[in-house]
Amino acid sequence: MRTRLVAAMREHPSDRVDLRSDTVTQPTAAMREVMAEAEVGDDVLGDDHTVIALENRLAAMLGKEAGLFVPSGTMSNAIAIRAHTNPGDEVVTEATSHIYIYEGGGFAALSGCSIALVPGRAGIMDPADVRKAIRKVDGSFGHFPNGSLVCVENTSNRGGGSCYDQEILDEIGRIAHENDCSAHLDGARIFNAVAATGTDIARMVREYDTVSICLSKGLGAPIGSVLVGPRSFIDLAYRWRKMFGGGMRQAGILAAAGLYALDQHVERLAEDHDRARRLAAAVNEMDGYAVDMNSVQTNMVYISTANGEAQKVVDQLAEHGVDTLTIDDSTVRAVIHLHITDEDIERAIAAFATTQ
Repeated sequence: MRTRLVAAMREHPSDRVDLRSDTVTQPTAAMREVMAEAEVGDDVLGDDHTVIALENRLAAMLGKEAGLFVPSGTMSNAIAIRAHTNPGDEVVTEATSHIYIYEGGGFAALSGCSIALVPGRAGIMDPADVRKAIRKVDGSFGHFPNGSLVCVENTSNRGGGSCYDQEILDEIGRIAHENDCSAHLDGARIFNAVAATGTDIARMVREYDTVSICLSKGLGAPIGSVLVGPRSFIDLAYRWRKMFGGGMRQAGILAAAGLYALDQHVERLAEDHDRARRLAAAVNEMDGYAVDMNSVQTNMVYISTANGEAQKVVDQLAEHGVDTLTIDDSTVRAVIHLHITDEDIERAIAAFATTQ
């Protein structure tokens, strides 16, 4: 039987501690009020002023010309790839990137692209490896595809929430442009990277043509991502959003949540990072578990178990009201988010202690 906990998780109707992902967050009461009062129009016709405000705000924050509100981060990346490439081109990205692992092969199905995988360390690519991975038709007697796009993920999900050093991020962007490639940043958790590094967000993405920002992870909005970039690119992306089925009507209700999140939920991301380190440090001291503390840079904790034991650990934690996920048969992932309190971290630590 599962142990019933006392009321857990801030502003969430649950008595469990849900560490499966930061995508499980629900709108807070104040966010729901803002959504209910949002001015709306028809976004496909271009007259939802709340959507426009969100797009313009994020574009300005990141130093880009324009933005496009879309339903999900996966769609944002898919639109970016399609608008940057032609069928038969090749996309260069890290071997465990979200674009490769978690987006259903969309680069192939929707854009007709192959992919060149670069090995990473904790999800972070070495610029020299990126340079070597870019293939061009010219000089190959027609054998090679045309490498036309480099995609970087910051923070890296499968890297355990790791962040790129700014020098590496800049160098990869420059290498892309030197080799006649566009540079796209999958910034699903880019505000976590900003909170962890202290780097201004516009400076962080300076060398990247386009950036995808997810609102429904650490920022706590229920739905939506924004793709930002040059005006001419966003005009093309708008066309692909329509063709991919992403055009929405009175989307201002959702955009209002994003605007609220930018006002209220950015600075507090540092709290998630502190709690993640506290959980990681405690579990790392327990027999049978190991955590690479250098990889705990943001809100994720990747916990190594004995081979083949990860699902067993997840099941045992669930019996104590703590929900996590496996990454592979020897790794458990715990993700901290806006609903998790200090008391929830203590409950999670206690639950891990019972699984030993």
